Amino acid sequence: MTVQRPLNKWFKSTQSGPNCDNSVLVRFRGGGVVETKDSKDPNGPAHVWDAEEWDAFVAGARAGEFDMPEHAR
Repeated sequence: MTVQRPLNKWFKSTQSGPNCDNSVLVRFRGGGVVETKDSKDPNGPAHVWDAEEWDAFVAGARAGEFDMPEHAR
């Protein structure tokens, strides 16, 4: 299921709790530009991704490539 997010509006994952302040904020800017930032620093800098980078990251996350190993917990 694909959710249609509005452009230029920051959001966090629905997997984050309602009072969770340690998540990643994401915003789609249009033109294939995606920004991410730390929710603990909402006025801080954003990391900018192009569409290909974002798609590769999301595909890797879905495939479990970025799951934290037990020995790193």
